[in-house]
Amino acid sequence: MAHLGLEVSPQQYRLLQTYHDWLRDEAIPSGGLGPGEITRLESRHIADSLLFATLMPPKPGRVLDLGTGVGLPGLPLAIVMPDTRFILIDRSRRRLDLLRRVIRILELGNCETLGVDITEVGTRADVVVARASLPPSRLAPLAKRLVELPGVIIVGGSWKERPSHLGWETIEIPGHVLDHPIWLLMMRLA
Repeated sequence: MAHLGLEVSPQQYRLLQTYHDWLRDEAIPSGGLGPGEITRLESRHIADSLLFATLMPPKPGRVLDLGTGVGLPGLPLAIVMPDTRFILIDRSRRRLDLLRRVIRILELGNCETLGVDITEVGTRADVVVARASLPPSRLAPLAKRLVELPGVIIVGGSWKERPSHLGWETIEIPGHVLDHPIWLLMMRLA
């Protein structure tokens, strides 16, 4: 993970590999990710999720992952940020059941799940992350009310071109870091 600018211990690397294998063996067959994603688990899902850590303030106390699905980006981040509390939020009971299972497998004590719609979240955090859950224009007003000030909102998506949204800073991750260019949107709130 050095190519992402992250220090990852051997134990964290093993947990990331276990998560990768779980995505392949359980999440995809259960419909948590599409079958076409099997060849892109590392670059498209896990490494892409870890990019969020490069934009976070040092040692945030709490991170909300809105629309986490099967734990993306929250679980890879929780693995490499063991001192941060992660609340993984999704409204799908089926995805939450899958998510709770993998949290038990990985023995992650810094994660909890919350089964509600994004509009019903009542807790706040230093950082809010979301990956392909809602368009940034719809996500911004919802996420702003969830951030402790000063705080950060980081959003990833499957954009084919550089996105531009009012109020968001666009961060480009060059194609040599992963296997394709990635853009993350960040909003700093003071």
